[in-house]
Amino acid sequence: MAIVTTFGEVMLRLKTPGFGRFVQAKELEATFGGGEANVAVSLAQLGHQSRWISVVPKNAIGDWALSELRKLGVDVSHVSRRGERLGIYFLEAGASQRPSQVVYDRARSSMSALKPGEIDWPSALSGAKWFHTTGITPALSDGSAAATLEALAAAKRQGSTTSVDLNYRQKLWTSKRAGEVMAQVVGFTDVLVASEEDCERVFGIKPRSPEPKSGTQVRERYLEVAEQVLERFSGVWCIAFALRDSHSASRTGWSALLADRQGHAFSKSYEINVVDRVGAGDSFVAGLVHALLVGRDQRTAVEFAAAASALKHSFQGDANLATLDEIERLAAGDGSGRVQR
Repeated sequence: MAIVTTFGEVMLRLKTPGFGRFVQAKELEATFGGGEANVAVSLAQLGHQSRWISVVPKNAIGDWALSELRKLGVDVSHVSRRGERLGIYFLEAGASQRPSQVVYDRARSSMSALKPGEIDWPSALSGAKWFHTTGITPALSDGSAAATLEALAAAKRQGSTTSVDLNYRQKLWTSKRAGEVMAQVVGFTDVLVASEEDCERVFGIKPRSPEPKSGTQVRERYLEVAEQVLERFSGVWCIAFALRDSHSASRTGWSALLADRQGHAFSKSYEINVVDRVGAGDSFVAGLVHALLVGRDQRTAVEFAAAASALKHSFQGDANLATLDEIERLAAGDGSGRVQR
């Protein structure tokens, strides 16, 4: 399998037990998560040499985070140790018609203090076939934005395929600033992952057709957005969307689209009883990266990515712990959930 690299922040995740509210909690469940780290974990589960590049503080919490990622098969040898603190996010899981809530405590994190020139990119990217990051990383600070562009330029120079998940976070920056920075980021991007909403918020790209009244029209709207993105950003090879039809906090529809300038493919649709939806988009990215790295065609690639992310909804925590065999079986149509003996 290939060497893959991801670049971004990891945070300590503190979650209320079960579906309890913050005001009910006597204790919080501690794990770690972050978009690029989640992708690295998923790709390690799929057999790749997965390398995560970041900055964490040189203290016991930083040690803890790195230990957890190592346990999941991720190479953390290129993580820098400095800065004030690890960011935290608090999660209250929603249920039925009550949505989940996330509260961030990430100001002055080690990753947000990063500046260009502080990571040895030729060494960090050595041998890597693929490089992935998200729109969250450049949103952390001007220094992180410059370092993201530096990383992507270095990845392109050394021959890595690059992917970016647009991942707009309105709590981190404005649409205007995101559009300015992400236009530069996408200039170095081969594979773009996005949502219809984020394309509008960041680039002002939206469907030409009216609001949907059927599933067919929903699909047409995504195709219209994909076509406009590929027109605007000539260097992007393909764009992918995970399509969520959220019925409630506990139940969601899930499918995906992969489009390039020659055509497109939609995956089959899944109806999912949600255990934990955080990290589902990251598992979709990882599934897509894996499928493209091993040479899948457009249709089988999007089916694999959709199946991987559908399974992620069944795991607690940010990381997708589905095996390659489990994903292959679901992509092939075995969604019975029967006990395997």
